[in-house]
Amino acid sequence: MNLSIEQIASIVSKSIKEKIIDAEKDTAVIFYNINLLENNARTIANCFPKNAMHTVAVKANPLVNILKKFIPLGFGVEVASLPELYLAINIGFSPKKIVFDSPIKTREEIKYALNVGVHININSLEELERVAILKKNIKSKSTIGLRINPQVGGGKIKATSVATKISKFGVPIKTNREKIINYFLKYTWLTGLHVHIGSQGISPNLLGKGIKKIVELAEEINQLTISKQGKQRIDFLDIGGGFPVTYNLKENVISFKKFKKELENKIPNLFKSKYKIISEYGRYIHANAGWAVSRVEYVVIEKEYNIITTHLGADFLLRKAYNPEDWHHHISVLDKNGNQKKTNKKKKYKIAGPLCFSGDFIADDVMLPEVEVGDNIIIHDVGAYTLSMWSKYNSRQIPKVIAYTNKEFEIIKERESINETIKFWNK
Repeated sequence: MNLSIEQIASIVSKSIKEKIIDAEKDTAVIFYNINLLENNARTIANCFPKNAMHTVAVKANPLVNILKKFIPLGFGVEVASLPELYLAINIGFSPKKIVFDSPIKTREEIKYALNVGVHININSLEELERVAILKKNIKSKSTIGLRINPQVGGGKIKATSVATKISKFGVPIKTNREKIINYFLKYTWLTGLHVHIGSQGISPNLLGKGIKKIVELAEEINQLTISKQGKQRIDFLDIGGGFPVTYNLKENVISFKKFKKELENKIPNLFKSKYKIISEYGRYIHANAGWAVSRVEYVVIEKEYNIITTHLGADFLLRKAYNPEDWHHHISVLDKNGNQKKTNKKKKYKIAGPLCFSGDFIADDVMLPEVEVGDNIIIHDVGAYTLSMWSKYNSRQIPKVIAYTNKEFEIIKERESINETIKFWNK
């Protein structure tokens, strides 16, 4: 958690005073600290060689007015579907700065990507053959790599671990190493390797093991292509993302700079100029830069439990509601005017969302200053994989989204109107 409750309180109280937040309609609002967002991006860029290409995953946060802010920083985007690809192009990202990683690319999608000239990471040997056929009739500027499953094992969170023995992501290295090498000898347009171990719950050590596997494979392939064809084949290495983010105040996570030094010590060949590095650190950039405020609508007090009912729940924090043991978000309380709650009285609360199912809780027995109706709950570190996973269950309206710097506010998405919600379900 990078933002203190004092900093957040000043932003909320100011936005209420300046009527940026409508006290009646805006039952929930999401905020993004642009200064922190940009600083996180610069931290990554400063840790790698200047020729590296850094991207942010659109799936982490698809808000157009947030993604646009990465263009001046020299960042690209990683996309995992055709609509995300269209979104990136319409925003203004150069095709050379777009990485297309979808695990289920249709022939038409591959044709489009090749014609546009974006970078493509192939997910399977079956897809590789499909691309080879399509390339015969398309003169493309796309660079193309092959995703490898290094099979180094899973992290703490099973649902976000993708480099286990069985995975839908990438070509398993243990049973296909010879085939992989032969494909690089066969197709001269295949010039890179891609690896991604998982998103959150993955230790830096495990990330390093996976990256080391593809660097070793790249070295082996290049030695063969140089000896047999007179030229190295692997030009770029996409090392994915997955650097762990701190959601819990009790967690200790190493800094990105230290992670980079460990990679440099353990895998020196990664940083040699013969390879262009591509990164996809979306969660690291977005997560801690976002937080949400939600009005307390009811406070139910019973002998054995207390329940706060608020306007954000499983619709916004899908993973937290369904896998509470794996995900954590720190909770704070502000009063109705956005000021920090000052009271010596504390109680344990369960925090319930607005949806009609029994699992819609985002906190269980959390100790907070005594909460009253009209107070505001602050949910920290919600910048990544929250709004992008919004559930339409119960047709709840998507909240207003506000970006801010040290000087000013910018409404980057208005609260969804009821008519817009109805339109979604209409023909």
